[in-house]
Amino acid sequence: MNERFWIRKVQQKHDEKSADKLTRKYYKEIYIFVYKQTLDEQLALDLTQEIFIRMLRSIASYEEKKSAFRTWLYRIAANHCIDYLRSKQHRMKQVTVYTVDEEQAELEDSMLQLEYKEQYEAVNTFLQKQSGSIQQIVRYKIFAELTFIEIAKLLQMPESTVKTNYYKAIRILRKEMEAYYEDEV
Repeated sequence: MNERFWIRKVQQKHDEKSADKLTRKYYKEIYIFVYKQTLDEQLALDLTQEIFIRMLRSIASYEEKKSAFRTWLYRIAANHCIDYLRSKQHRMKQVTVYTVDEEQAELEDSMLQLEYKEQYEAVNTFLQKQSGSIQQIVRYKIFAELTFIEIAKLLQMPESTVKTNYYKAIRILRKEMEAYYEDEV
């Protein structure tokens, strides 16, 4: 049985077995995409579950002619991650995580982990200041490791626009990161 068949069964008959097969097919891929953005295993599991719930709730509106199912699912995942990272819940959790990490971790490992998390937070802070399309382009490229062609199809924009926006965002991010580290030294 193929993906199209499962989608139609879910859309027409709310078939649980077909929904389960779709979820199983994409679960690991979407989980990895989410984990790369959160760096938190439990949170990534929770968000991935929420993404698949959103997918099942809105699958009736999925149209094969407009985009591939995988593309449509990534759009749901990216938007859900952006929503979460903008949320008050995320900001409150970050304050708590840094406090707990600093108290519990051993010195060498904690310094490396803290530096990595600080870089991750700096990137996320930068992304949150950008428009939705810039955020999506950078997230798809970095976290989902999609090609520019795939991103262009996903966002329904010219590949040249995707590349221009990506490289512009990366240049700005690089300058902000350099300034951040100059301030730290």
